[in-house]
Amino acid sequence: MKRGLICFVLGASICLLNASELYTEPFRPQFHFSPARNWTNDPNGLVFYQGEYHLFYQYNPLGDTWGHMSWGHAVSTDMVHWKHLPVALAEENGEMIFSGSAVVDWHNSSGLCRNRDPRDHSCLIAIYTGHSDHQSQSIAFSNDRGRTWTKYKGNPVIDLGLRDFRDPKVFWHEKTHEWIMVTALAAAHKVRFFGSSDLKRWTALSDFGPAGATSGAWECPDLFRLPVDAGQTRWVLSVNINPGAIAGGSGNQYFVGQFDGTRFTNDNPASQTLWADYGKDFYASQSYSDIPPLDGRRIWMGWFSNWLYANKEPTDPWRCGQSIPRVLKLKKIGNSIRLAQEPIAELASLRGEHLHIGPAGVVEANLRLRGFHSDTYELSAEIDTASEAGFKLRKGAPEETLAGYNANSAEVFIDRTRSGIVDFSGDFPGRHAGPVVAANHRIRLCIFVDRSSVELFANDGGTVISDRIFPSPTSNGLEIYALGGSARVISLDVWKLKSTW
Repeated sequence: MKRGLICFVLGASICLLNASELYTEPFRPQFHFSPARNWTNDPNGLVFYQGEYHLFYQYNPLGDTWGHMSWGHAVSTDMVHWKHLPVALAEENGEMIFSGSAVVDWHNSSGLCRNRDPRDHSCLIAIYTGHSDHQSQSIAFSNDRGRTWTKYKGNPVIDLGLRDFRDPKVFWHEKTHEWIMVTALAAAHKVRFFGSSDLKRWTALSDFGPAGATSGAWECPDLFRLPVDAGQTRWVLSVNINPGAIAGGSGNQYFVGQFDGTRFTNDNPASQTLWADYGKDFYASQSYSDIPPLDGRRIWMGWFSNWLYANKEPTDPWRCGQSIPRVLKLKKIGNSIRLAQEPIAELASLRGEHLHIGPAGVVEANLRLRGFHSDTYELSAEIDTASEAGFKLRKGAPEETLAGYNANSAEVFIDRTRSGIVDFSGDFPGRHAGPVVAANHRIRLCIFVDRSSVELFANDGGTVISDRIFPSPTSNGLEIYALGGSARVISLDVWKLKSTW
C-alpha cells in the first residue's frame, strides 16, 4: 500500500487518514487482506484481467459491523501486496449489493464493452445479488479495467421474487459455449444453475440438492473443474453453509462429481458431507476467474471469520479480513477423490530470517527455538510421534495456541482455548480438529501465523484448519511439545514473514 491518504468513494471521495497510521494496530493482519477500516465479509468478484488480480469484497463504508453492504475493491499483481481502490458498487435506492462474481467478457457477448483499443473487445462484467425486500441478480460493467462501474439499465437480469436467492458465481462453459450462473436457493438447501449467451438473458437449467450438510442456509456456491490422477477430471461444487458447519457456525462444504453444462451429478452419496476447512474461520469461499491458461491454477480465498462472533471481534478501526489465497487440487485417497489446498507460491516473497532444525529431539529443538520471537511467520515441519506432538504458537504466559497431530485419533487440530482474548464470545474458544492419514506416525505440517490468525495445512493440504486468534503482542514465542510419549522432529523450517503493507 502506498503511503499517503487513503480515500474511498461513496457518492463522493472521502479521505480518511494517513496510511502511515494504519496497518500497525493490534491484531492487524500483516500478510492477509483487510480493509483500512470498517467492516468486511465475503470475497466477491475474484477475477484476473490485464495483469491484475481483482478482489472485491462485502464492505460497510459507514461502520465496523455488518450493514449498508457494498462492494469494496482492491487490486494486486501477486495476490500478496494489495492496493486499495474506491468502492466499486455502492448501496443505493434501498438496495444493498450482496455477494457475487466477476468475469471477463472477452468477445463482448453482452454488448456492454466499449474498449478504446480496436483490437480488444473485452470488458469486466460483475454479477451480484441486489437485496431489498427480496433478492434478485443484477449485472454491472466496467470499461476502464475495473476503476469505475455502471449498473446495467435492464437490471435485474433474474428475478424470481424470492427472499433467499443469492450469490451468483458465473463462468464460461466451453463445451456448450454458454455462460453458466450458479446461485443459492438458501433456505431450500439447493443450488440452481442458469445458462445465458449474453449475460443478460438467463434460462433455468437444473437444481442440485438438498445434499450434504443442510442444517443452515446454503450460500456462496462455486463450480469449477480440476484434474485428477491419470488424466481424469472432476467438477467441484463448493457450497458454504451457515450455521451447521463442522466446527460450529459458518463453514465450507463441497461436492465432487460431473457437470455437463446443464446438471451437476454427485459422485458420492447425498448423505456424505465433505469439508474444505475444519477450522471455524473459513467461509464464503470464491475462486478466481480468468487466470491465464499458462498459469493454470485454480485459486480461491475465503472470509476469515464466523457469523457466530464476527461482529464482536476485538479489532479497531476495521473488522474481519480474508484468508491467504490457496491453490486447489484434487487428490485420490484410497477410492475417494478429495480436495486439497496449498498456499500460493507468491507468499514465499515475504520470507525473511530463516531457521532450520532437524533431525532433532524435542528438547534439542526447543533449545534452538528459544531465541525465536515473531508474530508473523511460516512454519514447515515433519514430525514423528506415536502419540501427540505439535507446536505452541504465539506463546507467552499465560497464552498459547496449540497446533498439532494426535496419532491415536488420526487428526490434526488447532486449540485456541488459551490463545489470548477469547471472552468476547462464548462461541470463540475451543479445539477444532480434522482427520488425516499419516504413514508410520509421521505428519507434515505447513502453518502460517499472522498477528490474529493461524492457518494449518496438513499433508500437502489434504486437511486444512483456519482459525482467528487475538494474543497479546508480547506472546510471540514458539515451542515444540509432545504428550504421552516421545516425538522427533524430522525437519523444521521457520521463516519470519515481512509485512505486505
